[in-house]
Amino acid sequence: MGLKHDLVVYTRLECESCEEMAASMHKAKEEGADLVELCIDDFTFSHISQLELLLKQRTLPSIVSFRPKSAINSDWTKTCIQVLKLAVELDVEFVEVDTEVVCHQVVAELMSSRSNSKIIASTYVINAGNPPTKDTLCNSIINLQSTGADIIKLVIDVAYITDVAPVFHMLTHSQVPLIARAAGDRGLISQLLGPKYGAFFVCGSLAGKSTPGLPPLTSIKQVYKLEYVNPDTRVFGVISNPVGHSKGPLLHNPAFRHTGYNGIYVPLLVDNVKEFFRVFSCNDYAGFSVGIPHKEAAVRCCDEVDPLAKSIGAVNTIIRRPSDGKLIGYNTDCEACVTAIEDALRERQKTNGHASNVSPIAGKLFVLVGAGGAGRAIAFGAKSRGARVVIFNRKYERAKSLAAAVSCEALPYEHLNDFCPEKGMILANASAVGMQPKSDQTPISKEALRSYELVFDAVYTPRNTRLLQEATEVGATVVSGVEMFVRQALGQFKLFTNGLAPVDFMRRIVYEQF
Repeated sequence: MGLKHDLVVYTRLECESCEEMAASMHKAKEEGADLVELCIDDFTFSHISQLELLLKQRTLPSIVSFRPKSAINSDWTKTCIQVLKLAVELDVEFVEVDTEVVCHQVVAELMSSRSNSKIIASTYVINAGNPPTKDTLCNSIINLQSTGADIIKLVIDVAYITDVAPVFHMLTHSQVPLIARAAGDRGLISQLLGPKYGAFFVCGSLAGKSTPGLPPLTSIKQVYKLEYVNPDTRVFGVISNPVGHSKGPLLHNPAFRHTGYNGIYVPLLVDNVKEFFRVFSCNDYAGFSVGIPHKEAAVRCCDEVDPLAKSIGAVNTIIRRPSDGKLIGYNTDCEACVTAIEDALRERQKTNGHASNVSPIAGKLFVLVGAGGAGRAIAFGAKSRGARVVIFNRKYERAKSLAAAVSCEALPYEHLNDFCPEKGMILANASAVGMQPKSDQTPISKEALRSYELVFDAVYTPRNTRLLQEATEVGATVVSGVEMFVRQALGQFKLFTNGLAPVDFMRRIVYEQF
């Protein structure tokens, strides 16, 4: 069984029986895997003949690996060597040897006895409180190279996304074929951006078997299309924590391909935004969406800030200027939210025969829940249109601080349900209340919603939040966060590419897939 692709996409199969392994292999093939890693340490067999049958019946090119799950003893080592020798004897495409548990002599024996199998020498670099450095990884590579194996493999434990940078350095400069994977949620970019730095193996996870740090197999093939990533590909992404809910990759990656732009957009799970920009400072890291909770802190990371974003005090977009590498901050949230609300109100007015060129927000009592980055953008936008803004936030001091900046009123969060000075108000939720996985939550009672003409929810996962469902039930006009998302994304895409965004194409993706 040969491999026909320059980039090999594989997945790890941890199965206990022949039946489970065969079913998982079939599923991996359907989801786009070119290769599977058969983790024999999970496979239960009473006699080596059972394993032999499994290997003979494989339907995809394979890696056979055998790693310890607990303390190693002589019996385990004997079984491990027996498994690896059988794999070589059966011409399995790749046989992986963990050099932490099997001596170099075993690697040499496998190399001398193999016919067609490629031998992979691997090791796991444990963090233990010390982030991986170029020197530590280089030493590991030298040690693996000394085995004479055809391919070397490093799995590196990372605590922060910035720990992945030395991995990219090793991929770029390695003189031997290198498979590298950063383990854990913050290591995801090691697989998504690996091909940019020369990676020829990328690992993904099977649907229903999510593994921290591994993208789903289907996303590798359908969303990111990593086979087209090359050294000239420009990197974009969403800086957030959490970041798993972001739909940005589902929108920006197809838009790049649609316009013929050589870019990739990836989730970036960032803890310290200042440190992230310090480490990933080259021009190839060209643009970023900024999400929770970094929108305000990111302002301080920018060399220049657009006047609107500066007045808001939050950025949701950062571009690295190619001419000098400086970071320029923008805010596309403000117009995205306000215009979405205005258009919905105008449509309602048109239906009622009251169309007007004046902003329909002007003079309205505009109740804002949330005083973070998105809340700041919405508050400034609504105020600029002549709305009377009132801000509620769980941390009252933050609400008061934003109210002082916008010249409006702030009230304690616990008064939100009882706040009803007039009918026909506008409610905008800019908090994370109701976001998956806590989609059963809502910032306000259903009964209190009867006072509102329009309800907007910045949360877009799920698309139809509990807040919007209950607002619809009491007769309010509702605006989904999906509409704000697509509008701000269109603004970002124009900044990313320094050109026009494919509006109809991006809108179609959002409303078909989200």
